[in-house]
Amino acid sequence: MPDTLFLALSHWRRVGRIPRLAAPQTFNEFILQRCRNPEPHWTLLADKLAVREFVKERIGEEHLIELIATPDVFDRAVFDALPTAFVMKANHGCGYVRIVEDKQRVSFEELSCLANQWLAEDFSRASRERHYRPIKPKLYFERLLLDCNGHVPADLKMNMFGRDANGKPIIYAGIVSDRFGTPHGDVFDVDWNRVDIAVGHYPQSRVPLPVPPHWDEIIRLATRLADGLGFVRVDLYVPDGKVFFGELTFTPGAGVFPFHPDRIDYEWGRLFKDMLDEERRTNLKDFN
Repeated sequence: MPDTLFLALSHWRRVGRIPRLAAPQTFNEFILQRCRNPEPHWTLLADKLAVREFVKERIGEEHLIELIATPDVFDRAVFDALPTAFVMKANHGCGYVRIVEDKQRVSFEELSCLANQWLAEDFSRASRERHYRPIKPKLYFERLLLDCNGHVPADLKMNMFGRDANGKPIIYAGIVSDRFGTPHGDVFDVDWNRVDIAVGHYPQSRVPLPVPPHWDEIIRLATRLADGLGFVRVDLYVPDGKVFFGELTFTPGAGVFPFHPDRIDYEWGRLFKDMLDEERRTNLKDFN
């Protein structure tokens, strides 16, 4: 099925309306447009291994999760050399994550089968996010991040919409807490006020989460990473106040992510359009 037809049908089925691909208005419609017409540099920055050099240059190597191994072939010798706890990932898409807290509870055969399945997949075909297509699949292993209580830290997803007229960053931070247990999803603005937005199928926390330690520093680092990229979602982990980079996402939800309430799709669409308009004005000034 042609990409345009596939995306339109997926949007209609998931979001509930036919998208205006030629003249987008909602956030999802702008993301669909991006899926069809990616910028060349998105491929490099969406590659979870290649992007590490970009992160190192922008905010420093100390914000990268330690790499344990990037094997060309995952064999038993590689498995035996891994520490007791680690995370297995693949670089060429989203969702390729397997947390191993105790290697004694998992077999090489199980991980090898999963790794082969990941590496055989063309992630770009699943939702027609074209910038993933050129990425050469690669398996890698990272240190398992845990907080002081031994828990996997929450995934902080910073939706970066540039700055307002006063120069203040426009950020909506989604946080999925207890992701591998009983997950809850919440969204906060740049001042850490909870916004009434449902994060996928996750219920909101009964009590709003406290502002993360060093929130100002988190904003600074996310803004530095997003600088010059237009809209981007910057994913971070913040165990015990330390900030670690997760990934950069240019097409979150692949343009078929239903918002609850639906008006947020239009509100974020206006923010997206404002960013594009500002980019055009800046480029015109530079040209003149």
